[in-house]
Amino acid sequence: MANVDSRQEHKERMARILIDIGAVGAGPEKPFVFTSGTYSPVYIDVRRLISFVSEREEAVAMLEALVKETVSEPIDGVAGGETAGIPYAAFLGWKMRLPMLYVRKQAKGFGRNAQVEGDVREGDHIILVEDLMFDSGSKLNFINGLRNAGLKVNHVFVLASYGLTDEYEKSLGAIGVQGHWVTDWPTIIDVGERIGYFSPKDSEMVREFLRDPHAWSRARGGK
Repeated sequence: MANVDSRQEHKERMARILIDIGAVGAGPEKPFVFTSGTYSPVYIDVRRLISFVSEREEAVAMLEALVKETVSEPIDGVAGGETAGIPYAAFLGWKMRLPMLYVRKQAKGFGRNAQVEGDVREGDHIILVEDLMFDSGSKLNFINGLRNAGLKVNHVFVLASYGLTDEYEKSLGAIGVQGHWVTDWPTIIDVGERIGYFSPKDSEMVREFLRDPHAWSRARGGK
């Protein structure tokens, strides 16, 4: 059973780490454009974390705690999604002494034409690890790739998410997968506003975006 107090503490600590290493930014006047074409007033560059050793180790420890709190079945391996999830799957696999795999966005088209790399054993229970989750679209692709290789995937873990719980339940839940995250944008905004990193105006803009990201994006010319 997860400890509610420790989960909230981890959410706030992870938020503070991302802010402190310069991985979080807001630009309400000039939105950031995602690969999907969605406009957003904020971004998180979780990839920066790989360069900060002590913060990275702390983050991976919190990720390990989250896995142990939420997964009841045996775990046979950790898979990272190309490319941002690969280092975190490697860090977590090393810490938990589990085999590590990685899954491509699509089969490479030559050689074995594999989408999943590593020692793939049909029927193994694998958790997918990624850096960030917005609308879960790329996660569905990775999960399908792992399942097509004969692996069982019921959980995806990320260091940070946009906290779109209802959307994740509809998309991931529809294929029997639970999404988990160490921290989320609502927590990042609360922490950032508390320490003076975000102004009240920017904080309210982000909260407006999070209430309906797709409507916010379309109103400004995005998808």
